[in-house]
Amino acid sequence: MNIIPGNLVVLEMANNHMGDVEHGLAIIREFGKVCRAVEGFSFAFKLQYRDLDTFIHPAAQGRDDIKYVKRFSETRLSRADFDCMVAEMRANGFLTMATPFDEPSVEVIEGQGLDVIKIASCSFTDWPLLERVVRCKQPVIASTAGASVEDMDRVVSFLMHRNKEFAIMHCVGEYPTAEQDMHLSQIDFLKQRYPGVRIGFSSHEEPGNTDIIKLALAKGADLFEKHVGLPTQAYPLNNYSVSPEQMFAWLTEATRALRMCGVGDARLPVNTRELASLRSLRRGVFARRPIAAGAVVKPDDTYFAFPPAEGQYTANDWSKYALYTATADILADAPITPDNTIREDRRAKIWEIAQRVKSMLEEARIIVPGSADLEISHHYGLDEFEHTGLVLITVVNRGYCKKLLVSLPGQMHPEQYHNIKEETFHVLRGEVNMLLDGQPRVLKAGDVLTVEPGVRHAFVSPTGSIIEEISTTHNPKDSFYIDDRINQNNDRKTLLTYWMV
Repeated sequence: MNIIPGNLVVLEMANNHMGDVEHGLAIIREFGKVCRAVEGFSFAFKLQYRDLDTFIHPAAQGRDDIKYVKRFSETRLSRADFDCMVAEMRANGFLTMATPFDEPSVEVIEGQGLDVIKIASCSFTDWPLLERVVRCKQPVIASTAGASVEDMDRVVSFLMHRNKEFAIMHCVGEYPTAEQDMHLSQIDFLKQRYPGVRIGFSSHEEPGNTDIIKLALAKGADLFEKHVGLPTQAYPLNNYSVSPEQMFAWLTEATRALRMCGVGDARLPVNTRELASLRSLRRGVFARRPIAAGAVVKPDDTYFAFPPAEGQYTANDWSKYALYTATADILADAPITPDNTIREDRRAKIWEIAQRVKSMLEEARIIVPGSADLEISHHYGLDEFEHTGLVLITVVNRGYCKKLLVSLPGQMHPEQYHNIKEETFHVLRGEVNMLLDGQPRVLKAGDVLTVEPGVRHAFVSPTGSIIEEISTTHNPKDSFYIDDRINQNNDRKTLLTYWMV
């Protein structure tokens, strides 16, 4: 069960509590009011933990001339202070998070029972810290600023192999980040490189900017991080943290963007108003000449013209998979409609063939590249495919060619020859009865046979078979069937690309 909710906004306090627990509590309460006024997002509040007595080297303790040593030391809080703020986060409905920068801080997170652990960009490849973090039950969110592709590959692999729920965030480690340095298309890169991994965006833009969040949402990020603070006379805000008012404006625009983006994980149902409008702009199917009842309506019998009549078949309904048969006499120039014609859609048959082939490959434990094209050869038409036909999967076709030939049980591949191509058949599964220039030969799994140019060959597989064909480059004009009816059939092939889903 996933713990990290979708469209999660993480409010990062960092050191903006200024070492004053009351100020930290005030930040949580004020931003709690903001978040409760916004719908469409989940919210988490995040702290940063360092065991300063061991995190800072002994020789650097108390050094005011080292920027971050001074900052961390001046904003030190006790464990009791952090416990108090965690309780306030929960009281305001926030998920609880913290970024540990050392191993003792991970123990604090475990002791507090926080919901999520954040890995900062500077710790992205801190392997001792990561090894300690993955021993926790909490899911992990990691920022990627400054990480190379190799770094990201290693960390993603590390977390996957430990069965951690995790997400990674596009992040630019400049505070604030200029618009031209945001590189939001890195979200696309991360989504493509790590499919199935949650991708977020850790945002450090100028606090008044409300455009970048809309772009990040449109890019598909559904996890966001924003630095927050509460300006007072004693504690002014830094130049990359937002005030409650700025956060509300940011969230308002994010909500607007979320509404405009809408649903993206599935195709929306057809909008009937949209469909009616589009249909009125299509070309209708009309009879070119009189068609008698009972006749198959052929392409030469029809033409397409605008406007379509109500309920008429349109050019969008016409394809090589559709068979139309007249149920009544149709006059020339009359519309072809469901009232005078029966339409049979054969795409279901094509899909059923593809799924049978996929099952045979899975049973044989043969893995096919997802980009491989599938070609269904129905030499005498789909109605005869169970008896005569073949499925070919092209894996590569360059100066050399590799295909997989799949025959269904009892299916015959008709006699043909090639003038140029030489091909070698390696039977991977099943039994094949081969004819070579009329001479029979039986091939079984493991057998290898080379067919030279000019040799007529046909085969049938009583059991169903899978053959690996290795050959010189395939040329579609170099296949000659002995039965000329096949050569004259221009619709004997159906190609599919998205058939592995």
